Amino acid sequence: MEQVREVILVHGLWHQPAHLSLVTRELRENGIRVVAPQLHRGSLGADTAVVQDAVDACASAPVVMGHSYGGSVITGLRGVHHLVFVAAFVPDSGESSASLGGPEPLIKTALITASDGSTRVDPSKAGEYLYGDCSEEVSEWATTLLRRQAPGHGRGVPSHIGWHSTRSTYVVCTRDRALDPELQREMAHRCDDAVEITTSHSPFISEPKTVASLLARAV
Repeated sequence: MEQVREVILVHGLWHQPAHLSLVTRELRENGIRVVAPQLHRGSLGADTAVVQDAVDACASAPVVMGHSYGGSVITGLRGVHHLVFVAAFVPDSGESSASLGGPEPLIKTALITASDGSTRVDPSKAGEYLYGDCSEEVSEWATTLLRRQAPGHGRGVPSHIGWHSTRSTYVVCTRDRALDPELQREMAHRCDDAVEITTSHSPFISEPKTVASLLARAV
Protein backbone atom coordinates (compact mmCIF):
# COMPACT_ATOMS: atom_id res chain seq x y z
CA MET A 1 0.00 0.00 0.00
CA GLU A 2 1.25 3.46 -0.85
CA GLN A 3 2.40 5.40 2.20
CA VAL A 4 0.06 8.18 3.36
CA ARG A 5 1.76 11.53 2.80
CA GLU A 6 -1.03 13.98 3.51
CA VAL A 7 -1.96 15.84 6.69
CA ILE A 8 -4.91 18.09 7.41
CA LEU A 9 -4.60 20.60 10.26
CA VAL A 10 -7.76 21.87 11.96
CA HIS A 11 -7.60 24.95 14.17
CA GLY A 12 -9.78 25.77 17.17
CA LEU A 13 -12.04 28.62 18.20
CA TRP A 14 -10.79 32.20 17.71
CA HIS A 15 -7.90 30.86 15.62
CA GLN A 16 -7.29 30.52 11.89
CA PRO A 17 -5.02 28.51 9.54
CA ALA A 18 -2.20 31.05 9.83
CA HIS A 19 -1.70 29.96 13.43
CA LEU A 20 -0.72 26.53 12.07
CA SER A 21 1.86 27.87 9.62
CA LEU A 22 4.92 26.83 11.66
CA VAL A 23 3.84 23.17 11.74
CA THR A 24 2.80 23.40 8.09
CA ARG A 25 6.30 24.51 7.15
CA GLU A 26 7.95 21.72 9.16
CA LEU A 27 5.79 19.05 7.52
CA ARG A 28 6.22 20.38 4.00
CA GLU A 29 9.99 20.39 4.45
CA ASN A 30 9.63 16.65 5.06
CA GLY A 31 7.72 16.13 1.84
CA ILE A 32 4.26 15.91 3.40
CA ARG A 33 1.33 17.63 1.74
CA VAL A 34 -0.54 19.85 4.20
CA VAL A 35 -3.98 21.44 4.07
CA ALA A 36 -5.38 23.73 6.79
CA PRO A 37 -9.03 24.58 6.09
CA GLN A 38 -10.62 27.80 7.31
CA LEU A 39 -13.37 27.15 9.85
CA HIS A 40 -15.80 29.79 11.25
CA ARG A 41 -18.50 28.50 8.88
CA GLY A 42 -21.39 29.13 11.26
CA SER A 43 -21.82 25.77 13.00
CA LEU A 44 -20.02 22.56 13.91
CA GLY A 45 -21.79 20.80 11.04
CA ALA A 46 -20.63 23.39 8.53
CA ASP A 47 -17.07 23.35 9.90
CA THR A 48 -16.99 19.56 9.68
CA ALA A 49 -18.30 19.65 6.12
CA VAL A 50 -15.50 21.92 4.88
CA VAL A 51 -12.87 19.66 6.49
CA GLN A 52 -14.58 16.57 5.06
CA ASP A 53 -14.27 18.17 1.61
CA ALA A 54 -10.52 18.47 2.24
CA VAL A 55 -10.34 14.82 3.30
CA ASP A 56 -12.26 13.71 0.22
CA ALA A 57 -9.86 15.67 -2.01
CA CYS A 58 -6.82 13.76 -0.72
CA ALA A 59 -5.22 11.07 -2.88
CA SER A 60 -5.34 8.65 0.06
CA ALA A 61 -6.71 8.67 3.61
CA PRO A 62 -4.91 11.50 5.46
CA VAL A 63 -3.78 12.06 9.01
CA VAL A 64 -5.96 14.77 10.57
CA MET A 65 -5.00 16.89 13.58
CA GLY A 66 -7.61 18.81 15.55
CA HIS A 67 -6.79 21.42 18.18
CA SER A 68 -9.18 22.34 21.00
CA TYR A 69 -12.66 22.79 19.41
CA GLY A 70 -11.09 21.27 16.30
CA GLY A 71 -11.35 17.94 18.11
CA SER A 72 -15.13 18.10 17.79
CA VAL A 73 -14.71 18.89 14.10
CA ILE A 74 -12.41 15.97 13.31
CA THR A 75 -14.55 13.56 15.36
CA GLY A 76 -17.23 13.84 12.68
CA LEU A 77 -14.96 12.91 9.76
CA ARG A 78 -14.99 9.78 7.61
CA GLY A 79 -12.23 8.29 5.47
CA VAL A 80 -9.34 9.31 7.74
CA HIS A 81 -6.15 7.29 8.33
CA HIS A 82 -5.38 8.59 11.84
CA LEU A 83 -6.96 11.21 14.13
CA VAL A 84 -4.66 13.31 16.33
CA PHE A 85 -6.28 15.34 19.12
CA VAL A 86 -4.04 18.13 20.49
CA ALA A 87 -5.37 19.64 23.73
CA ALA A 88 -8.70 18.92 22.10
CA PHE A 89 -12.24 17.84 22.87
CA VAL A 90 -13.13 14.22 22.06
CA PRO A 91 -16.94 14.11 22.12
CA ASP A 92 -18.90 10.88 22.11
CA SER A 93 -22.47 10.42 20.88
CA GLY A 94 -24.71 13.25 22.05
CA GLU A 95 -21.83 15.30 23.51
CA SER A 96 -20.50 18.73 22.55
CA SER A 97 -17.25 20.47 23.41
CA ALA A 98 -19.29 22.84 25.61
CA SER A 99 -20.76 19.95 27.61
CA LEU A 100 -17.37 18.30 28.00
CA GLY A 101 -15.69 21.53 29.10
CA GLY A 102 -18.16 22.18 31.87
CA PRO A 103 -19.82 25.47 32.81
CA GLU A 104 -16.59 27.31 33.63
CA PRO A 105 -13.82 26.44 31.13
CA LEU A 106 -10.54 28.09 32.07
CA ILE A 107 -10.45 30.30 28.97
CA LYS A 108 -13.80 31.93 29.85
CA THR A 109 -12.13 34.47 32.14
CA ALA A 110 -10.10 35.75 29.18
CA LEU A 111 -13.08 36.29 26.86
CA ILE A 112 -14.86 39.50 25.94
CA THR A 113 -18.48 39.00 24.86
CA ALA A 114 -20.24 41.37 22.44
CA SER A 115 -23.94 42.21 22.42
CA ASP A 116 -24.53 39.78 19.53
CA GLY A 117 -23.12 36.90 21.56
CA SER A 118 -19.84 36.71 19.66
CA THR A 119 -16.65 36.49 21.69
CA ARG A 120 -13.02 37.46 21.36
CA VAL A 121 -9.96 36.75 23.46
CA ASP A 122 -8.78 39.75 25.47
CA PRO A 123 -5.43 40.60 23.81
CA SER A 124 -3.93 41.41 27.20
CA LYS A 125 -4.69 37.86 28.41
CA ALA A 126 -4.09 35.82 25.25
CA GLY A 127 -0.41 35.30 26.00
CA GLU A 128 -1.12 34.01 29.50
CA TYR A 129 -3.91 31.61 28.52
CA LEU A 130 -2.96 30.48 25.01
CA TYR A 131 0.75 31.08 24.42
CA GLY A 132 2.31 30.89 27.87
CA ASP A 133 5.51 29.16 26.75
CA CYS A 134 6.12 31.30 23.66
CA SER A 135 8.51 34.22 23.40
CA GLU A 136 6.93 37.65 23.75
CA GLU A 137 7.45 38.31 20.04
CA VAL A 138 5.80 35.04 18.96
CA SER A 139 2.97 35.49 21.46
CA GLU A 140 2.23 38.96 20.09
CA TRP A 141 2.25 37.61 16.52
CA ALA A 142 -0.20 34.85 17.41
CA THR A 143 -2.42 37.26 19.34
CA THR A 144 -2.74 39.60 16.35
CA LEU A 145 -4.08 36.67 14.29
CA LEU A 146 -6.92 35.88 16.71
CA ARG A 147 -10.39 36.63 15.35
CA ARG A 148 -13.87 37.13 16.72
CA GLN A 149 -15.87 33.93 17.21
CA ALA A 150 -19.57 33.64 16.42
CA PRO A 151 -21.66 31.92 19.11
CA GLY A 152 -22.90 28.37 18.98
CA HIS A 153 -20.02 26.39 17.49
CA GLY A 154 -19.03 24.78 20.77
CA ARG A 155 -22.55 23.56 21.41
CA GLY A 156 -22.65 21.49 18.22
CA VAL A 157 -22.90 17.69 18.50
CA PRO A 158 -21.07 15.52 15.91
CA SER A 159 -23.34 13.37 13.76
CA HIS A 160 -20.61 10.71 13.40
CA ILE A 161 -18.04 9.56 15.96
CA GLY A 162 -14.94 8.80 13.93
CA TRP A 163 -12.67 7.73 16.78
CA HIS A 164 -14.92 4.72 17.39
CA SER A 165 -13.49 3.13 14.24
CA THR A 166 -10.42 5.21 13.27
CA ARG A 167 -7.06 4.99 15.02
CA SER A 168 -6.53 7.99 17.29
CA THR A 169 -3.85 9.64 19.40
CA TYR A 170 -4.31 12.26 22.12
CA VAL A 171 -1.65 14.87 22.91
CA VAL A 172 -2.00 16.21 26.47
CA CYS A 173 -0.52 19.67 27.00
CA THR A 174 0.50 19.64 30.66
CA ARG A 175 0.98 23.43 31.05
CA ASP A 176 -2.34 24.30 29.43
CA ARG A 177 -4.16 27.30 30.96
CA ALA A 178 -7.16 27.15 28.61
CA LEU A 179 -8.22 23.49 28.80
CA ASP A 180 -7.58 21.69 32.07
CA PRO A 181 -4.86 19.03 31.60
CA GLU A 182 -6.81 16.68 33.90
CA LEU A 183 -9.82 16.93 31.61
CA GLN A 184 -7.49 16.27 28.69
CA ARG A 185 -6.24 13.11 30.39
CA GLU A 186 -9.83 11.94 30.88
CA MET A 187 -10.60 12.45 27.20
CA ALA A 188 -7.32 10.80 26.22
CA HIS A 189 -8.69 7.50 27.55
CA ARG A 190 -11.05 7.50 24.57
CA CYS A 191 -8.12 7.34 22.14
CA ASP A 192 -5.88 4.43 21.23
CA ASP A 193 -2.69 6.20 22.32
CA ALA A 194 -1.77 9.21 24.41
CA VAL A 195 1.37 11.28 24.86
CA GLU A 196 2.09 14.20 27.17
CA ILE A 197 4.14 17.24 26.25
CA THR A 198 5.15 20.07 28.57
CA THR A 199 3.58 22.94 26.65
CA SER A 200 0.83 25.52 26.78
CA HIS A 201 -2.48 25.24 24.94
CA SER A 202 -0.83 26.01 21.58
CA PRO A 203 2.13 23.66 20.98
CA PHE A 204 1.80 24.14 17.21
CA ILE A 205 3.25 27.61 17.92
CA SER A 206 5.55 27.02 20.90
CA GLU A 207 6.83 23.57 19.83
CA PRO A 208 6.13 23.19 16.09
CA LYS A 209 8.93 20.65 15.57
CA THR A 210 7.49 18.44 18.32
CA VAL A 211 4.00 18.55 16.85
CA ALA A 212 5.30 17.98 13.32
CA SER A 213 7.29 14.98 14.54
CA LEU A 214 4.19 13.46 16.16
CA LEU A 215 2.20 13.94 12.96
CA ALA A 216 5.01 12.59 10.79
CA ARG A 217 5.06 9.40 12.87
CA ALA A 218 1.31 9.04 12.37
CA VAL A 219 1.86 9.46 8.64
